[in-house]
Amino acid sequence: MSRSLIRNILISPELRDIGWRSIDVTCFYSITNTFPNPIKPNNSPAHKQPPHRNSTNFTFAERHKIYLYHHRTETVLKPNTFNISRRCKLLKNREQSFWHCIHTPFYEKICKMDIAIEKKRFSTRKILLYVGILILLSFIVFVIASASGVSKLNVEKERMSISTVSDGVFQENIPVNGIVLPITTIYIDALEGGRVEEKYVEDGEVLEIGEPILRLSNTDLELSLINQETQVYNLLTQMQISQNAARQNTINKLNQYTDVESSLIESKRVYELNKVLHEKGAIGRQDFIKAENDYNYQKERMKLSGEILKEDSIAIMQENEQVKSSYARTQSALDLMRRKVADLVVKSPIAGQLTSLDAEIGQSKNKGDRLGQIDVLSGFKVRADIDEHYISRIYTGQTGSFTMNDQSYSLVIKKVYTQVTSGRFQVDMQFADSVPQGIRRGQSLQIRLALSDEKQAILIPKGGFFQKTGGNWIFKISEDGTTAYKTDISLGSQNTEYYEVLSGLNPGDKVITSSYDNYGDVKELVLKE
Repeated sequence: MSRSLIRNILISPELRDIGWRSIDVTCFYSITNTFPNPIKPNNSPAHKQPPHRNSTNFTFAERHKIYLYHHRTETVLKPNTFNISRRCKLLKNREQSFWHCIHTPFYEKICKMDIAIEKKRFSTRKILLYVGILILLSFIVFVIASASGVSKLNVEKERMSISTVSDGVFQENIPVNGIVLPITTIYIDALEGGRVEEKYVEDGEVLEIGEPILRLSNTDLELSLINQETQVYNLLTQMQISQNAARQNTINKLNQYTDVESSLIESKRVYELNKVLHEKGAIGRQDFIKAENDYNYQKERMKLSGEILKEDSIAIMQENEQVKSSYARTQSALDLMRRKVADLVVKSPIAGQLTSLDAEIGQSKNKGDRLGQIDVLSGFKVRADIDEHYISRIYTGQTGSFTMNDQSYSLVIKKVYTQVTSGRFQVDMQFADSVPQGIRRGQSLQIRLALSDEKQAILIPKGGFFQKTGGNWIFKISEDGTTAYKTDISLGSQNTEYYEVLSGLNPGDKVITSSYDNYGDVKELVLKE
């Protein structure tokens, strides 16, 4: 069997599957049945010399033996046959990871068999495994020690705020910002658009009622006034003409009535005379009947003339009323147009101080534009912005207070604006008693708005500790004053100065109320002078 054939056998897939190695791992020289099965490498006959390559003392099978070497037990097993496949299947049922294939060609000498294979006590894999376990155990021990141990920190008393728990009157309130405003503000808007032609006063001046502020010009409005006046004059002329015609018609009707009345009187006289003469037989019956008919005709004519005159009078009266009404409406429209033109001169509607005047010479203002405002100086109010979180707890009649010039003043909510803008709503507050001296419009006030009635409670001053603890615990100072340790507490309502303590502290206890940001997770503080 050639070297190439042996090499192919040693690196075949079947051999690789069970972990066999190539021939350069260890070399043995074997003569038929020279090595017992099993044998130790140290017992190998290293003194024997291999025969010559062309020697005929050995058969082909004897010159090509395959042995197995177990590197842990240092045991060599001799195969019974050259059937590699069968031998591989057998090895798969053994500890194949510890076996190596060793081939002994005819020409090889025994090599490395005289050298004892030194067994490694610790492999790299074991060392890494032991190191990992050691690190894990160390971490677990550290965590347990940190959790169970009480960490301490040395701090100086002068760098902290120490407060005493007290028992006193508590009222829940919230701080709000208020702006001082006049008790009444009248806004001045442009009633008519136009161009600013003249300013009579400046911003900040105190005005009397009706005092002019500025003058606008509007040619379209002035032209409309002229056209309206022309229409009024034309209507007035037409009305006068109509009245003259009606008056002339009435005169004619009265003349006709007078003529009819005169004819009636004459016909009545003739009738009565002819009646007397007819009775005496001085005239004939024909003359009497004619006089009688003429008299009756004049009576009917007189009656008709009276009705015509009456109807004419009624018609004239109605026409006069219509003309007067039309004239009054036209005159009213003219007056309105005149007032609109007069509104181009903006005047103060009330006595007060002019503020926020927004108008310059030559500037154009549209109808409805804000020109300024008049502040009534008879009193002040305070408008406060409040977070929408409290909108359900704010109502009219609630009180608030603020301090100015070392004196406390009270306020009362008079109006609540429920419209929320940017997360806030507004209230108007008025002074309950006196108004501070020297207060000015636009001045800011820090107001404490009461949300509850006064009650007795355990109190601690507010401080930076709340940002770290959330009100769940606090550092309580021991009786000897040398240490401070964590104490669980429960807080209730708060105001601008105090927290209400529900549990965990008693009056007289001393606690640290300054910030805890530099203390980390320590359980106890050692206080140093």
